[in-house]
Amino acid sequence: MKKVSLFILIITVIYSCGKNDKGELVGVKSKSTWHAEKPFGMTLIPGGSFTMGKQSEDVSGALNTPTRTVTVRPFYMDETEVTNSEYKEFVRWVRDSVVRTELAIMADLMGDPNDPASPLAAYQFKSADTTNASVYEKYMMDTYGSMGDINSPTQGRFLNWDEDLVWEPNDFPDEYYTEVMVDSMFVPVEETFDGRRMLKVEKLKYTYSWLDREAAARDQGNRKDYIKQEVVEVYPDTTVWVKDFDYSYNDPMHQDYYHHQAYADYPVVGVTWGQSKAFCSWRTKKKNDYLKTKKRASSVPHFRLATEAEWEYAARGGLDFATYPWGGRYTTSDRGCFLANFKPSRGDYAVDGALYTVEAKSYNANDYGLYNMAGNVSEWTNTAYNEASYYLGSTMNPNVEDRNNHRKVIRGGSWKDVAYFLEVSTRDYEYADTARSYIGFRTAQDYLGTNLNQ
Repeated sequence: MKKVSLFILIITVIYSCGKNDKGELVGVKSKSTWHAEKPFGMTLIPGGSFTMGKQSEDVSGALNTPTRTVTVRPFYMDETEVTNSEYKEFVRWVRDSVVRTELAIMADLMGDPNDPASPLAAYQFKSADTTNASVYEKYMMDTYGSMGDINSPTQGRFLNWDEDLVWEPNDFPDEYYTEVMVDSMFVPVEETFDGRRMLKVEKLKYTYSWLDREAAARDQGNRKDYIKQEVVEVYPDTTVWVKDFDYSYNDPMHQDYYHHQAYADYPVVGVTWGQSKAFCSWRTKKKNDYLKTKKRASSVPHFRLATEAEWEYAARGGLDFATYPWGGRYTTSDRGCFLANFKPSRGDYAVDGALYTVEAKSYNANDYGLYNMAGNVSEWTNTAYNEASYYLGSTMNPNVEDRNNHRKVIRGGSWKDVAYFLEVSTRDYEYADTARSYIGFRTAQDYLGTNLNQ
């Protein structure tokens, strides 16, 4: 008994001396210092309160947008709408992931994975390197075949991203590579024309999981019952330029808007609400995967769509009671120049400088540094549309997130809308599974802590 007491005393002395806190309550000390990092291409929107809703004599519009004072927390927001170039990076990552997975599976089927001379050896799955792995990592790999995703189709192995993919058919390295590309990734021969092999875009699916924290917190249920898995086809619907307009020649936009480099910096359109959510998930993964390579313990908050209240607060740019993001009541400057891309002058689309969309960083930014918060393209938010939400919702970070309500709020108006829809307080909606030639999105991210300097 004396030995046990002496042992406890020694441990207590060592522990206390090691902390060097002299027995005082000093709190848990972090091993690293936290520095808030502004995401690339985003701007900080300071938290605060504002008067949300219609402040003009718009009787009908004010029925579902009555004025009220609400408060939102600080957050980051993209300076511009997500562009074709940015969204294309997402699509190509998904495309390359699918191709590499197909090649790796074919390599398993057609040869010995341990034989470097077997077919498609360059594209085989990589086994986890456990040389310097911790005991925990070895246990997880031996027991579950992965570091946590027990449903992983790669069974703990990794895609080989070192070997370049070959896209030119005449340069395909062997018959197995050709079989994967021709029979799996390209459309059937009978659907080709002009000798072009086109990608089978329905193969480009992004799978991710998320936890419905709000439902789990309210129901106090089992965590596994609130883990949702989403499988999303990520390729934008380029046919919206034709389907949205009857008896109108928009085929050049259908053919070139997403594909041609001339439109690289224009906002992506033809994406559904679900596709914009998938993009947010991928952007979070992209950043956190990078941080893991740098041995950073902390991960970034999830990228997401802004709530309706956050969107309106950001669009106002700190100007309360403003009609438009620039503060005035008119859509032109004192020199007669249009301040946004919309449908002015009884339908003269091009009088503002553009027939369709314009580059994402066009016109003047508002006082928060955000471009095109009015016009160009309407933007998806993370809020479900409810006529009574202004009456029933909280005044602190208000949001209606109803997964069963497929009507999602869009804000800002677009290149085809009249000025009324450009007003920062005007509400509109579209169904979540619908893609349009005039709807895009931008992402947001939580700001950790309180911004006392604003």
